Amino acid sequence: MRSFWFNKLSVIFGPKPPLSWLILSIISILALIALFGSSSSNAIDSESRRPVSFIYTNYRRIKEQAAVDYLELRSVSIGGGIRQKELGLCGKERENFVPCHNVSANLLSGFKEGEELDRHCEFLMGAERCLVRPPKEYKIPLRWPSGRDVIWTGNVKITKDQFLSSGSMTKRLMLLEENQIAFHSEDGLIFDGVKDYSRQLAEMIGLGSDTEFPQAGVRTILDINCGFGSFGAHLLSLKIMMICIAAYEATGSQVQLSLERGLPAMIGNFIARQLPYPSLSYDMVHCAQCGIIWDEKNGMSLLEVDRVLKPGGYFVLTSPTSRQQGSSSRGKKKILVNPIEELTQQLCWTLLAQQDETCIWQKTADVDCYASRKKHAIELCKEGGDAQSYYHPLVPCISGTSSKRWIAIQNRSSGSELSSDEIKRPGDEDPLPPFNMIRNVMDMSANYGGLNAALLEEKKSVWVMNVVPARTSNVLPLILNRGFAGAVHDWCEPFPTYPRTYDMLHANGLLSLLTSERCSMIDLFLEMDRILRPEGWVILSDIMGAIEMARTLATQVRWEARVIDLQNGSDQRLLVCQKPFVKK
Repeated sequence: MRSFWFNKLSVIFGPKPPLSWLILSIISILALIALFGSSSSNAIDSESRRPVSFIYTNYRRIKEQAAVDYLELRSVSIGGGIRQKELGLCGKERENFVPCHNVSANLLSGFKEGEELDRHCEFLMGAERCLVRPPKEYKIPLRWPSGRDVIWTGNVKITKDQFLSSGSMTKRLMLLEENQIAFHSEDGLIFDGVKDYSRQLAEMIGLGSDTEFPQAGVRTILDINCGFGSFGAHLLSLKIMMICIAAYEATGSQVQLSLERGLPAMIGNFIARQLPYPSLSYDMVHCAQCGIIWDEKNGMSLLEVDRVLKPGGYFVLTSPTSRQQGSSSRGKKKILVNPIEELTQQLCWTLLAQQDETCIWQKTADVDCYASRKKHAIELCKEGGDAQSYYHPLVPCISGTSSKRWIAIQNRSSGSELSSDEIKRPGDEDPLPPFNMIRNVMDMSANYGGLNAALLEEKKSVWVMNVVPARTSNVLPLILNRGFAGAVHDWCEPFPTYPRTYDMLHANGLLSLLTSERCSMIDLFLEMDRILRPEGWVILSDIMGAIEMARTLATQVRWEARVIDLQNGSDQRLLVCQKPFVKK
């Protein structure tokens, strides 16, 4: 049975575009009539026949207008610059612009030893405000699932030589045509077998096949330097959420290619700072020829893997340096003689299996293991509860041992998830665009992942990046526990992704939240425009004052925008926007 939410979608958008726009126009006209009808009524008898509810409605509108005026004045005071003309387009050199990742500026500022590739948003002050335009050859991506296997070469910044010289673990058969790149991920044309590799990993941890990963507690996997995402594409077909992270790359980006294929990914590394995930976030961390030297800097990178890995979780390392003569099964292990052996022992990891170039360790589920280690072992962090991690410096200690969420992935029950009654959804009235046009969705203020859950219930072929705003309640662990993708992010800063990587952005209450922050609203809308694909959608739900200001800003960034009154007596309004395809 379809939910009330999706019944509302069909009312607003309809099964056919012409009808949907007609209905939307009618709704807009009715809203305008409701807003301005009082001024055109008969002035002679209006006072004598005016009901109490009408007086209250006028009072509420005065209050809402006061809120609009306040937000406008505040925006001017912080440089918001609202009610200005449309913003201009950036130059060609910024077609693939990723803020906070200016390698040249980072080098000039003294960052080195890999930190120049890290995220540094402190150099954004005074940056030009303009709209990042698509390349001349850009085309709207193919619809899912065709878009998973075929992408337009003009949509990604990669050279033919870079493509052919990819050294990722899964050396797929990829066809380069005149304007397309084809990934044959499901037809058996894979050189070293993504499916075989996945099945091998399952057998190494004692499973019959990779379809049994969820039975072993593996529902979310963090893939470090994922290549072009074919392993993640295979696991998604098994309903396992794999999120790719890779450092910023000016060309040939693994993250950009994965997102273009409709696969979860974001820019991230842990050279000097923690990833934007809380402790104990993932069931498995996967590294296949990811290029990290794990014993450098006293094993700080491995400590970060341990921080985000849940109790009982798995670390998979596939690398030529792991190869030994012969192989070992789960029952016949060989001792891995390499520099990280001592580190894994101090972390209370157990080497489960080693086969060919692949080793799998399991993190202890027994918190008392740390007390039984040798002297001078890596210390435990002195943590104050389950605090959010937002690009904090790497720590030389073991995290998460005092967390209330220290629960082995094998013992996690389905009852620990939120029931449908406990989910705070964005609202049954929120409309969404036609689902056959979208694949990559971002919920910018995800609450408990209600939008993600609703889309899954309706069996929509989308995935959602659930973003929990920094300095709000630390609910990301609840979202990740449900098998969803997510991250912590401060919306006063740019999101770590490439331009034109999301089909739809949704936010409920975010604008009101950010009015108390130091953010510039026009900068927020510029960032939303940067990461939104041409012809992509924006759905904002907020109070009247915030929505009116947002509508003005939407005009500045050249979006088609319309406000929808929910007609339920509340102050909530919807702003539905679509980004045009500007070809210049």
